[in-house]
Amino acid sequence: MDDHEDYVERWSRAHGDYDVAGSRPARAWLRISHVLAAPLARRAVPPSWVTGVGGVGAVAIAGVAALGGRWALLAAALVVVVALLDGVDGAVAELTGAATAWGRVLDQIVDRVGDVSMVTALWLLGAPGPVCAAAAVLTVLDESIRSSASAAGMTETGVVTIAERPARLVIGGVALGVAGIVPSMAVLVVTVAAALWALLALLATTQLVVNVRRRLRGRPRHPGDAGT
Repeated sequence: MDDHEDYVERWSRAHGDYDVAGSRPARAWLRISHVLAAPLARRAVPPSWVTGVGGVGAVAIAGVAALGGRWALLAAALVVVVALLDGVDGAVAELTGAATAWGRVLDQIVDRVGDVSMVTALWLLGAPGPVCAAAAVLTVLDESIRSSASAAGMTETGVVTIAERPARLVIGGVALGVAGIVPSMAVLVVTVAAALWALLALLATTQLVVNVRRRLRGRPRHPGDAGT
């Protein structure tokens, strides 16, 4: 087994034995992540450093978009960089055997910062505030449902929604890119993107609630849990 195949196998185990072989996008993504991560792993770069750089880039998305005009194109480029780093940090952790529980938490924090930063960028470029707020709140709510289900003993939610992070990155990145290339259409483009994001997030919330309720209904509640 070569180095890449070994990495893919470890990644699959770390993600609930995900069937990488059955997903061409996943195989391509892991190949890119491995190629970019290998030099960093050889130099023993801590994965948390990669995650931290991704966090800085995530915050910068909104900051650059706030400049308006063609700066939105740079914001779109940052979305791509942040997306790549999101895969590279995990690859470095797997290749160096440095994966930790805290690293996973930090990665999730940076992901949420990136989501909120992209939505904020859409708002700064002219998308309606209430729509952007709904998109952000629903996205955070979706991830909270996953975390709560995991804490209740559900290792996987059992459903891949239509508003997973790759979809959000595509929506945000494409909208910012088009807004930067054609500034005169920026308001229309980011408004459509924000509305699509909010709609997909709402549908995802419904999917998650129905699925989690079906799988957890009837399970005994942990004595230390609050609520009913």
